[in-house]
Amino acid sequence: MALELEGTLRHKLASQQGTSARGAWAKQEFILEFPDGNFTAQACFTAFGQDKVAELDKYQVGDRIKISFNIRSREYNGRWYNDLQIWRIAPAGQPAAAPAAPQAQATPVPPAFETAPAPTLADMPDEAPEDDLPF
Repeated sequence: MALELEGTLRHKLASQQGTSARGAWAKQEFILEFPDGNFTAQACFTAFGQDKVAELDKYQVGDRIKISFNIRSREYNGRWYNDLQIWRIAPAGQPAAAPAAPQAQATPVPPAFETAPAPTLADMPDEAPEDDLPF
């Protein structure tokens, strides 16, 4: 499942590096603050791989960014852990780079709906004296 989120880079944690059976690895976690209804929320994301860590280094705390990420979970000793791994990071407000698609016929745009004028007092029905309901 791929998701996108736009927010403000609030904190960058120290990058970590190591060597595993598969070779060298690098990761860096960061905190993104994003709007959640009427409030803001924060979440910790992981940039995994030397290329993603280098890409994250281009941004400073306070920058508005847009990220694409996947949600992963794993079990260890009977407990479950979630990981939000990014796979794309870009400045906020820029459209995501989409792969070039073959040119097809343009889809016609439906006509815009015309808005009706707001009702006025003249549009309201007259009160009938036989109406004895209190509401």
